[in-house]
Order: sequence, then structure tokens, then C-alpha cells
Amino acid sequence: MDTVNRPGFRHTASAIAALAHIFGLTACILTLVWLLHYRGGLAYDSRSADLVFNCHPFFMLLGFVIVSGEAMMAYKTVRADKMTRKIVHMALHFVAICMGIVGINASFKFHDMIKLEHMFSLHSWIGIVTFCLYGLQWLLGLCTFLFPGAGSETKARLLPWHISGGRALLLMIICTALTGLSQKATSSTLTGNHESRLLKFTGFFVLLFGISIDIAIGFDRFRHVDPTT
Repeated sequence: MDTVNRPGFRHTASAIAALAHIFGLTACILTLVWLLHYRGGLAYDSRSADLVFNCHPFFMLLGFVIVSGEAMMAYKTVRADKMTRKIVHMALHFVAICMGIVGINASFKFHDMIKLEHMFSLHSWIGIVTFCLYGLQWLLGLCTFLFPGAGSETKARLLPWHISGGRALLLMIICTALTGLSQKATSSTLTGNHESRLLKFTGFFVLLFGISIDIAIGFDRFRHVDPTT
């Protein structure tokens, strides 16, 4: 069936992706302000459990959440040849995985330092499942679409699953981040003060970041449409 190319859809996707960059940058700045101004900084090898824990939101929010989102936008909205977009897409996802490993390990180290049970919250349950599925998605994507690469028929069959799985994982990543911020605010009894409001704004911009990425990807995928639909 003939299709019509709609460049306006790609322009819209690029504009929304630009908004996503702004939302992501804002979330990064707010996270840094929170950790440096209100939480005393971060240090993975510190004897202070709080400074060790601060590495967790740093690497998970600035690393895992933002970099994974950038990886999705890099493949769907960046104007470059297909192989370049694939390599950048997979490389950024790999960086996100590495930062996620450091962030998760910081959380477990914090729990050991204060003698706290591991995996006790809904945030931790969602987070570890999301991270494991994310790693599996990356590995399958690498083997299928980049190296060594599957046949064209297999790629065509798996592509919808890869794309849908990526968007579902983005939703899970945002959900994990928001439950983590909420849990931290609750455990620190932050109500009605400046730090509490800062965390709420951070969560709000993380949510906008995720929504913008999903909309940008949606517009980009529908730039080629069937005129009969």
C-alpha cells in the first residue's frame, strides 16, 4: 500500500524532543541542587552513610533516567544515517546501564552501613525488575539489530516488540524515579518546606521528560502514513 511522507511529523517530533531536553536538563539541575545544597554532597567511599546514599539518586536520575531517555531520542529524532543512530542508541543505553549499576550498588552499600533490609519497598521492587528487563532488552537489541545481527525477516518480526518494550521500560523507569523521590521525602519527613517542594518539582520535570520522549517517538513513527487511513 502506498504511503505519504509527512515531514511535518518529524519536525513536530524534533520540537517535542527539544522540550524533552529542557525538561531533562531542569531535572538534572534540581537534583544537583538537592544533593549539594540540602544533602551535603555525595561520596561513594565516604564513611557517612548519607553521602554514600546520595550517589544512588545521582547515578539513577542523572545517569539511568536521563541517559536512557536520550538514547531513545537519539535513534528516533536525530538526523543521521541509520547505522550511526544505531551505534549512538546502543552506546547511550550501555552508559545508562553502567551508571545504573553504580547507583544500585550505592543503595545496597547504604543499606549495609545502616543495617537496613534490602528490597523492602515498592520502589526497590519496581526498580530492580525494570533494571533487569532493561539489560535484557539491550542485550537482545544488540544481538538482533547491531552485532552480529539477525536476518531481515527476524528483525521485522522483533522490531515491534523492541519498540513497544522500550516505551514500556521508559514508563517503568519514570515510575521508579517518582516512587523513589516520594519514598525519600516520606522517610525524611519532608513536608511543606523548601526541600520538599524541590523534590516535587524534580519529580514533575522527570515526568514531563518521560512524557515528551514518548510523544516525540510517537510522532516520528507516524511520519509515514497510509493515505487511506
